[in-house]
Amino acid sequence: MVRSPEISPRLPPLALVAAAGIVLAYLAQFGISLAGHGWIADASGRPLAQDFLSFWSAGRMALNGHPATAYDWPAMHAFQQQLMGHEPRGYLGWAYPPLFFLVAIPLALIPYTASFLIWVSATLALYAAAVARVARERGAALLACAAPAALGCAMPGQNGFLSAALIAAALLQLEARPLLSGMLLGLLTYKPHLGLLFPVALMFGGYWRVFLSAAATAILILTLSWLTAPDSLAAFAAHLGSMSDNFLTQGTAGFFRQQSLYGLLRMSGVGDHAAFLAQGVLLASMVLFVGWLWRSTRPLALKCAGLCTATLLATPYLYFYDFPILSVAIAFLWRDGAFSRREAWIVIASQLAMTAFLFLDAPMGFAGALLALLAVGERIAATAVRAAPQPRTA
Repeated sequence: MVRSPEISPRLPPLALVAAAGIVLAYLAQFGISLAGHGWIADASGRPLAQDFLSFWSAGRMALNGHPATAYDWPAMHAFQQQLMGHEPRGYLGWAYPPLFFLVAIPLALIPYTASFLIWVSATLALYAAAVARVARERGAALLACAAPAALGCAMPGQNGFLSAALIAAALLQLEARPLLSGMLLGLLTYKPHLGLLFPVALMFGGYWRVFLSAAATAILILTLSWLTAPDSLAAFAAHLGSMSDNFLTQGTAGFFRQQSLYGLLRMSGVGDHAAFLAQGVLLASMVLFVGWLWRSTRPLALKCAGLCTATLLATPYLYFYDFPILSVAIAFLWRDGAFSRREAWIVIASQLAMTAFLFLDAPMGFAGALLALLAVGERIAATAVRAAPQPRTA
């Protein structure tokens, strides 16, 4: 008998207890680090070199009337040196389109430590609520917060929670509110490399109203950016090439940080062109997979799980803090139906692989996404078996 998709399976109590213990450990780590001046700010209250500093710095530059300067990395470096009171190691550059100034400017109006905590708390709450809504189970929020990617996003104050929440909300509204769904996907253009496969899914799935709404929202954002901040838009466009060269070709942040096939190959000594070619083949494979899946009659939740997982595998530019999206994929898989024993172990293995990144200088996120894709494949195979016509007995 096939369970009704409107009835949510119950999460195992043992999983919730384990998740609660992990979340408490995370909170203890945050508290100890903050009290010991090893997180957010030093003993004098000056910012430490963490990713959130780039958001706050860009917001301050915009408030000072020079938003385009945020794309000038030497100028940003000098400004951050002034804020920190010492020479920071490396660059904490601003790599976002002008749209993201709408987030950075309000954050910069608040003192740094409070701004950091408000940003992480607010986006974490959105992410946890979105995962719970996807899974139709409030306890899923606890599991989402216990995921290793949650720690990897919260510690540097990154925006992975916001990306995951936007994707989850857009997919949840696909059928009921297509215009809203498209608008949310349009907002995802603040990280355009995460949206590579969404047009494929929408076109092959026949969600044309969502597609047109997303396209209109993206065009509107681009037009408003050009009308209100032409210098910033031009600076961002000019910055794209150097950013690709710095973070991908040159690997200035370390190839092990790129949680992609490209990063894995470069870390292993493969050349830039060969690694990009391999990543291109994987991208083409994910395009074909998503197109086939969304054109099929599989349940929408399963399609969304496949799309979210494929999104993480498609792009060469991917950091560990982007992986809250994997929790959204797992929640959609749960929404489709309770895990079999084999699926459960695959999902656990994916999270253990992600945990290993906290201790190993290797793109373990890529392994975690591959394992999640395997779980999706297991579910697709199971639905195919259920849908196959059964032979009649004589």
